[in-house]
Amino acid sequence: MLNGIRVIEIEGLGPGPFAGMMLADLGADVIVVHRAAGEPAPGMPDAPILDRGKRSITLDLKSPKDRETALHLIATADALIEGFRPGVMERLGLGPADCRAVNPALVFGRMTGWGQEGPLSDRAGHDMNYIGLAGALWHASPVGQPPIVPPTLVGDIGGGALYLVVGLLAGILNARTTGQGTVVDAAIYDGAANMMNLLMTLAQSGGFSSERGQSLLDGPHWSRTYKTSDGRYMSVQCLEPKFYAIFIELLGLADDSEFANQFDRARWPALSARLETLFLGRSQAEWQSVFDGTDACVAPVLTPEQSLQHPINAARKTWHHMGGTLQAAPAPRFAGAADWSPPPVPKRDQHRDQILSELAERRK
Repeated sequence: MLNGIRVIEIEGLGPGPFAGMMLADLGADVIVVHRAAGEPAPGMPDAPILDRGKRSITLDLKSPKDRETALHLIATADALIEGFRPGVMERLGLGPADCRAVNPALVFGRMTGWGQEGPLSDRAGHDMNYIGLAGALWHASPVGQPPIVPPTLVGDIGGGALYLVVGLLAGILNARTTGQGTVVDAAIYDGAANMMNLLMTLAQSGGFSSERGQSLLDGPHWSRTYKTSDGRYMSVQCLEPKFYAIFIELLGLADDSEFANQFDRARWPALSARLETLFLGRSQAEWQSVFDGTDACVAPVLTPEQSLQHPINAARKTWHHMGGTLQAAPAPRFAGAADWSPPPVPKRDQHRDQILSELAERRK
């Protein structure tokens, strides 16, 4: 879908490379500028999945010669991704003004936690800090317990990378109409707060409360996970009454008056306790056999490796093994697209000669 789009990605961590991977998955020519030291960024493997489908060149952006090469690359691009603290790219001579001088239509994507401006813009932080301050972490645990440490998805990916991708694509569309690029300020704090608008919509009708355990999806016995006899878990979220009716019927509770009023918040803790005991009576596989093929809105909680073995993956081919590494296929999917197989991850600096040759040809 993005054939003909070129993106320059300055090597970074987390949401920036993830956004670059998404764009590469969609067909963009993503050139990642790896640091010249030869070592991956801290915490990253030598061949990260997030680099799949990209091309690589190593540059020392503090070197005048390599900075000039970077600017030549940027002059050919539709968009750029960087994830430094505010001001770093400007000090390197590669800030928005420097890039606009060689490419007025460039969409300059800036990925940060706290944003380009504000009292925390120059502070360090991580996923949990951003979503905590944005209000998105508050309900992430059972009542009476501290918020859990969630996977680094809600902030870095949901509130960060996905919003950066949307901003870049919107900017590219606008630049094709106007000839003028823009700066995309993608702050994880902003994105995580924006995602809360779904829950704020529920609040309008009383379905969301700042009191833990009293919201429509936070506290009910029909919206949580339950441990099974083999130490695994089942997820239950049968919000609509017609699905709830199927759920309690399959549990043999259709005639139990205590379960009759699905939305009686005062009963939620006691009913949760009863279901905890009930679910501990069977294994995950046994519960799967009870709910499979029904609209009870119950599903097993699986590891990625277990998900790979599930029948839905055999049909959709979402999870893949490549070189001993498990990774997920691109999303979303497009009608008529060919079956996907994982593209190679480039070695650092693998495409230097090819990229420099393209630049030389362009300058003739």
